[in-house]
Amino acid sequence: MVEVGSSNLLPPTIVYNKYVVEFMIIKEQIAIKLLEACPSFKEKYDASDSKDLDYVIAGKFAYHLLELYKSKKLDEFSKIAQLIEELHISGDGYVKEYATIGILESIQNVWGHSETDPEKFTEFLLPVSLKYWNSLNKFWNGEIPVVGSDIE
Repeated sequence: MVEVGSSNLLPPTIVYNKYVVEFMIIKEQIAIKLLEACPSFKEKYDASDSKDLDYVIAGKFAYHLLELYKSKKLDEFSKIAQLIEELHISGDGYVKEYATIGILESIQNVWGHSETDPEKFTEFLLPVSLKYWNSLNKFWNGEIPVVGSDIE
């Protein structure tokens, strides 16, 4: 017997003869998931000639989120927060690092160099993502040697 299921924050699973098989999110799924969570980013993504450079896309995504925030267009932010959490929980090593160093750190840098306090973004983050956000802050404040080293 095969059953398929998933939740918003857990990886998709298949139960096959009482064995549970979980699927991790991989690098090749990042762009698809970004666009599913934030359809308003599609035009900028499509116009980019850096689609194969995930961290460049993360920077463009951070600028897009800043524009949305400043325009008070926050309707996609809960799905974006769910995505970032899902990447942290269900991603492979590359994807988890991308969620922190690619997306969260880009938001901190882009928003921090604008007139918008990047800490305002934390009101949207879910628990695991918030831990990594705080870990980035601790790293840049010289409190820890490696991002994530303070997270169990």
